[in-house]
Amino acid sequence: MAAITPTRTQAERADHTRARILDAAIRAFSENGLAGARTEQIAEEAGVNKALLYYYFKSKEDLYAAALEQAFEEVRTDSIAVMEMDASAGERLLQMTLNSFDRSFAYPALRTLVQQEMVRLHMGETNRMARLAEKFFRPMWIGIHDILKDGIAAGELIAVDPQQIRYAALGANVFYFLTAPLTKLAFGTDPLEPCELNLRRRAAIEFLGQAIFLDREHGACVAARVLARTPMPEVSAIGGKNPSFCNINRHEPSLKK
Repeated sequence: MAAITPTRTQAERADHTRARILDAAIRAFSENGLAGARTEQIAEEAGVNKALLYYYFKSKEDLYAAALEQAFEEVRTDSIAVMEMDASAGERLLQMTLNSFDRSFAYPALRTLVQQEMVRLHMGETNRMARLAEKFFRPMWIGIHDILKDGIAAGELIAVDPQQIRYAALGANVFYFLTAPLTKLAFGTDPLEPCELNLRRRAAIEFLGQAIFLDREHGACVAARVLARTPMPEVSAIGGKNPSFCNINRHEPSLKK
């Protein structure tokens, strides 16, 4: 007797179609911005007709808003999982920092969408940053602040302003990727090339292990543990050669001639 293959329900098919549209929209908006992205292109890439796209999303602006929230929902889910880890405050912070670094290069569409929205915010144009700040950034930053306060109170982390530790850990990631084009012009090396990424992600975590822990030996062990359990994401996501061929023990080129 032939096995009966279960069919997806109408609701499941609808969810799948909506997800395909959002995936295509995230790519299109990150590459072309809100003004440049075309709903015809998004519908074609998602494998639906334009009428069906507008069935799920009433306007291009509604689709853009949903695409932004979909992209950041993955960040929120990942952050909550790390915050709830059975680990010390310092280890959770290092894990969150490494995840943030990896996400920045493995998911460039998210990075681009944030930069576009920041430009729109600075230009005084209509933007979605207020919504993103309230739903995603504020809860995450409050959670990180609480973790750092616990780590300081427990004597694991140095007794400084928790917000400054957050800036030092996560802000360094933002600076690295934001200035990558300028670094390439200045030094001739591409910070987004797999070798450089492999080097930098390791150095960033090892630095924090020495900088924010009262016991540096403990900090070094925590950093090593976080790096060991979190391999670099697939290089195919960003292109380039396999980082296993890179020498991660080399040093940055000297600034001196």
